Amino acid sequence: MQLYQEQQIKIYNSLSGKKEIFTPINEGHIGMYVCGPTVYSNVHLGNVRTFMSFDMIFRYLKHLEYKVRYVRNITDAGHLENDADAGEDKITKKARLEQIEPMEVVQRYTVDFHNILNTFNFLPPSIEPTATGHIIEQIELIKNIIDNGFAYEVNGSVYFDVHKFNETNEYGKLSKRKLDDLIHNTRVLDGQSDKKNPQDFALWKRAEPQHIMRWPSPWSDGFPGWHLECTAMSTKYLGEQFDIHGGGMDLKFPHHECEIAQNEAAKGQSPVNYWMHANMLELNGQRMSKTTGNTVNPDELLSGNNKFFSKAYAPSVVRFFIAQSSYRSILDLTDDGLLASEKGFYRLMDAINLLSSLKPSEKSSIDISAWKQKCYDAMNDDFNSPILIAHLFEAVKYINQVHESSETLTPEDLTTLKDTINTFTFDILGLENVTKKDAGTDKLSGAVSVLIKLRQEARANKDFALSDKIRDELAAVGIQLKDGKDGTTFSIN
Repeated sequence: MQLYQEQQIKIYNSLSGKKEIFTPINEGHIGMYVCGPTVYSNVHLGNVRTFMSFDMIFRYLKHLEYKVRYVRNITDAGHLENDADAGEDKITKKARLEQIEPMEVVQRYTVDFHNILNTFNFLPPSIEPTATGHIIEQIELIKNIIDNGFAYEVNGSVYFDVHKFNETNEYGKLSKRKLDDLIHNTRVLDGQSDKKNPQDFALWKRAEPQHIMRWPSPWSDGFPGWHLECTAMSTKYLGEQFDIHGGGMDLKFPHHECEIAQNEAAKGQSPVNYWMHANMLELNGQRMSKTTGNTVNPDELLSGNNKFFSKAYAPSVVRFFIAQSSYRSILDLTDDGLLASEKGFYRLMDAINLLSSLKPSEKSSIDISAWKQKCYDAMNDDFNSPILIAHLFEAVKYINQVHESSETLTPEDLTTLKDTINTFTFDILGLENVTKKDAGTDKLSGAVSVLIKLRQEARANKDFALSDKIRDELAAVGIQLKDGKDGTTFSIN
């Protein structure tokens, strides 16, 4: 019997607005798609929180012995400013401002994205497709939608006809919005007059002469709409219907709403059984915003080089802090919260490291089997990591009590305790066994990460003298940088 057959998961489905018993389409197999980053800038902590939540979910499903195909895309074309259908592509705009090729922008920030996720001990997805790698699939999808009468072409651009679709389907069922009640942007925008209705959204945009990123299509040289790529890639790799689609709460409307509409218009069926959305990350009680300055990026948090926090924090401390809140709750990132999490994290690590010194007894005074099932019950209840962590701290109490000889465990129960706390702490929550003695090493890692980032920026700006100077001076103090296809790593001699 597989472990998943012994544990019943309930998932909060954003589509129904309630927890539902999880039943995969194909027993023992799960298809999961999560919207990845638009790689025009450094990944921000809000993104990290979302991807971390789904990393934990991925880890737990794998632990239950499901065969999971986890697809997380890279948006490297088509995402226009302000998530609108007009304006400039975010990547093209960055390339124009910096006078470099768009794919240089994509490469730089894709490397940054992977480096940050590696720092936080993420598992890689099964497949990481790119929008530019699936232009043909997107064009074919548009043809299907046009053939089915739900899209129209105007001046080389193709738009999804929301009103036509809503005659036979329900646009807005995910975000619980009624079409007549939607508030539309009334600014005069380029291409807006081409639409039959303001609610219609672009499937394909004709490229203006100055637009760098463009591909040939039956309608024009242009580029796909932002919403289209996820529909094309999710169904290509997971099938026309799959189990789980995840992303940040901010993607529910319009992005995920449009995905549902595109699938139903092209294939005649809803693509996803369970929609999952991770909530927002705030900073000191306010929304993170570059314009107001209320923002901190992962490198700054890990290095301590910021104005918000009193010290640098180890990646696992940050990960532990995030896991102490449900993925569906708004999480407020504060110095006090991180300090408290740091204390709790090291307390957990100290207890785990104490396990090897515990002496078994002939009898157990603690019901370890019941405690183990409570850990599973927490994760089975919509991946409730805060409750799981509460149960892990029950185990901390047990460990200390056995160490002090006030409680006893048999050899079998002691093994169960060791295996279970290690599995949930390291394999499922994705924490790493860092002790207080290692804190200095973490600060060094953070500082070197900042220098690696500065070196990458220097190389991108063709300032090779500065790039070489950073590398050589680090080498002089025994820190060797190694450039590879997945980015730059370092070792200490």
